[in-house]
Amino acid sequence: MDNDVTLDRRTLLRGVAALGGMLALPALSVATEQSSSSAVAQSAEPTTLRDVPLSPAAKLTIERRGAIVLIGFNRPYIQNRVDPETFTALAKAYYEYDNDPSLRAAVLFGHGDNFSRGIDVDAFAELARSQKPLVSGPGYIDPLAKGQRLSKPLIAVVHGDTWNLGHELNLVADIRIAAANTRYGQDENTHGRFPGSGSTIRFVHEVGWGNAMRYMLTGDHWTAEDSYRMGEAQEVLPTPQAALDRAVEIANKIAACGPLGIKMTLTSAHLVIDPVQADALMKLDEQYGALYHTQDFLEGRRAEAEGRKPVYVGK
Repeated sequence: MDNDVTLDRRTLLRGVAALGGMLALPALSVATEQSSSSAVAQSAEPTTLRDVPLSPAAKLTIERRGAIVLIGFNRPYIQNRVDPETFTALAKAYYEYDNDPSLRAAVLFGHGDNFSRGIDVDAFAELARSQKPLVSGPGYIDPLAKGQRLSKPLIAVVHGDTWNLGHELNLVADIRIAAANTRYGQDENTHGRFPGSGSTIRFVHEVGWGNAMRYMLTGDHWTAEDSYRMGEAQEVLPTPQAALDRAVEIANKIAACGPLGIKMTLTSAHLVIDPVQADALMKLDEQYGALYHTQDFLEGRRAEAEGRKPVYVGK
């Protein structure tokens, strides 16, 4: 891909703002018949997760390395923002990884200068107008784990901009590794909306109420050192490559352990967490969507598109 290609963010946002109240971004979740209270995926037919090599056409790469797999966002020309196709591909990859008996650990990372700046607003516009679920039917696991979750370990390794949806995908991981240049952000409140893909639940759980509210309520960004201090990142490495190498090393250590014991460890731990979080996670979609019909949401979009400070009225 041509990494020198950049998009004019303001132009993109002007198009979104022009849609007005018609634009209510769909809940970023997977519609399945799986109950949100279920701790482990239902048994399914074995699958084989196949490689997707790095190429200009691949928005999500998949690289098998023995018993582990590396899954990489590959939209560097738009800071790895996630569009519907990428989100769907990730949901499918998670399902196939979880049901592939030859794989025991997965690593999620980003190609290019950033892990992910979150949602690709422009790409979601058409889906938003349709009000259809992002993904439905069997063969997918919600990357945001609002219902069925992975039963195998996931390691996230982040670098550069790791914002909003990108940060929330990171929070779903069992182990989180960061490069020293990571810039975290959960700044939806500065744009007239709120973190609707899990941070209000998982970020609070991981770093504590005060630490999470410090950043979510102000929209301030934080560093890899801050993340490590708060307990969100388990390790910080000097460079993105060093961070990825460390994640692969940890994944291989996990893969060398007994797979049944690994799964049972995750299952047992989730028996503590899931019942507490399930109800709040199920309510996120409704809460998230409600704000998209408010004056403040539209003002946030217009202000960002016009490069000015928003003026919110609480309506």
